[in-house]
Amino acid sequence: MPTSPLVLVTGPASSGKSEWAESLADQSRRRVIYIATAQRMATDPEWEAKIKAHQQRRPPHWQLWEIPQDLAPGLADAPADSCVLIDSLGTWVANQLTISDPAWEKLVQELLATLKELPAIKILVAEETGWGVIPAYPLGRLFRQRLGTLTRKIGIIADEVYLVTGGYVLPLHHLGMPLDSTQLMI
Repeated sequence: MPTSPLVLVTGPASSGKSEWAESLADQSRRRVIYIATAQRMATDPEWEAKIKAHQQRRPPHWQLWEIPQDLAPGLADAPADSCVLIDSLGTWVANQLTISDPAWEKLVQELLATLKELPAIKILVAEETGWGVIPAYPLGRLFRQRLGTLTRKIGIIADEVYLVTGGYVLPLHHLGMPLDSTQLMI
């Protein structure tokens, strides 16, 4: 395994993705920087409760960086000897839904380049949204398409990919093989 791996943890809602990613970060024995991509919403008590549950589960010595927008530039500031845990790509994508496709693709390319170059351990959590029904609204379909494509692109360059579902962790990097990155459609 590389000394600064890129790890993707994916799966459906409430599957244990975050817990598994947190366990991997803890096992790294490095200083952990937890990057929260969620934007706080005081008017949404359910969302605030979910954020609080995540906060209570994390060790108090982990450093918290809240980066709901400019993820690539924020990541670039992480020290080489750290472990960066990004939770989650889905909320980051949701925060970008109003930008144009060219602007979105630029953000994706910047993020991929930063992930490749950053010497820290990188652990990313991503929601699987494509296993359900097709969203009825254009914004829902855009979210599903952008998150699915981003997750796929990161999975192809990742050193380790885990699927967390049904209470199990599946190491996809041992059980499968990545698609050729030239097969990806933008």
